[in-house]
Amino acid sequence: MVPFAVTLLLSAVIIAVASGLAKQNPVLAGFITALPLSSILALTATYLQTGDAAATSRYATAILVAVPASLLFFVPFLFYPRFKGHFWLYLVSGILLLTISHQLHRFVMARILGR
Repeated sequence: MVPFAVTLLLSAVIIAVASGLAKQNPVLAGFITALPLSSILALTATYLQTGDAAATSRYATAILVAVPASLLFFVPFLFYPRFKGHFWLYLVSGILLLTISHQLHRFVMARILGR
C-alpha cells in the first residue's frame, strides 16, 4: 500500500522540477509536464490501495477519454502570438474551455459505462 503522503510528495517534486525547469528550458519542461506521470502515479496508488483491477481499469479509461478533452485548455494560448493580451485572459478562457470539456467527458463516459 502506497501511503498518501508518498504519492503527494512525489507529485509535488515532479511539479516543482517541471516548473523550475520551465525558466531555462520550456520545451523540455513542457515535455515532462505532458508525460502521463500523474496518471502512472495515480493508477499505481489506486491499485495498490484497493487491489481492484476492474476499478483501476475504469479509472484508466476515464483518463484516456479526458486527455483529448482536457487539451482544449491550451487552445487560447495558441492565439497569444497574434493577439498578445493579458495572461489572465488566456488562463480564464482556458479554464472555461476546460469546464465545457468536463461536460463532454461526462457525456462520453456515461456512454462508455452505460450509465
